[in-house]
Amino acid sequence: MKNPLLPFCFLIALVSCKNDKTEQTSVTQTTEKTTDVVAQKSTFKVTPISHATMVLEIDGVVIYIDPVGDGDTFKGMPAADLILVTDIHGDHLNQETLSAVSTDNATIIMPQACKDKLDDSFTKTVTTLANSESKVFNGITITGVPMYNLREEDKNKHLKGRGNGYVLEHNGQRIYISGDTEDIPEMRALKDIDVAFVCMNLPYTMTVQSAADAVLEFTPKTVYPYHYRGANGLSDVVQFKSLVNAVNKDITVTQLDWYAQ
Repeated sequence: MKNPLLPFCFLIALVSCKNDKTEQTSVTQTTEKTTDVVAQKSTFKVTPISHATMVLEIDGVVIYIDPVGDGDTFKGMPAADLILVTDIHGDHLNQETLSAVSTDNATIIMPQACKDKLDDSFTKTVTTLANSESKVFNGITITGVPMYNLREEDKNKHLKGRGNGYVLEHNGQRIYISGDTEDIPEMRALKDIDVAFVCMNLPYTMTVQSAADAVLEFTPKTVYPYHYRGANGLSDVVQFKSLVNAVNKDITVTQLDWYAQ
């Protein structure tokens, strides 16, 4: 979208909104920061912060995903009720940021490997969640999903069982957050996903082509490309949209501004 002040709403099952953005400087960059998604039973809102970091709101429950950044990063954002961390790397886990955004009312969920990176001040405030485990928070079921590398040369970047993707489920709406992963069988086997956040950046996760192929297999209603800054710049998210919609026009590919700075 070209108007950054114009939020939009849509029924996930009924209305399709499409926004494009590419990493190439020759193509106009979108400056849209926030989109509202209104499902039949739940209100869903996403605010991209940067790269892997975002704020979700599900029926008024505020969820910070991988909060990292300086003191102004979350300025103006509502306080977190729930904080989810996916992995140990600095673009997902930052103790100073976590301390800054945590409150006495915030529940923090992360894999054990992430908790092991924190000092003792977090011992009583962090709940660990492993792959395939689930916990319920304010009526939202949170399930850990595997995230890992498949390619032999990059397997050590993200080991199977160390980090979590997440599936959040509330009132029949299912939201998938991939974390750092390739197009693993567990992603391809996902069912009934309404909204998916899918990474694509080399050499850390997967190619645009692999991400598109996986999305075409598990067929979320709406997919947001995110976490697409790699070693050689930003991935071609316009190509991702083209690959997906060339095969399945019913999948809405929605591009937000994850790299405004």
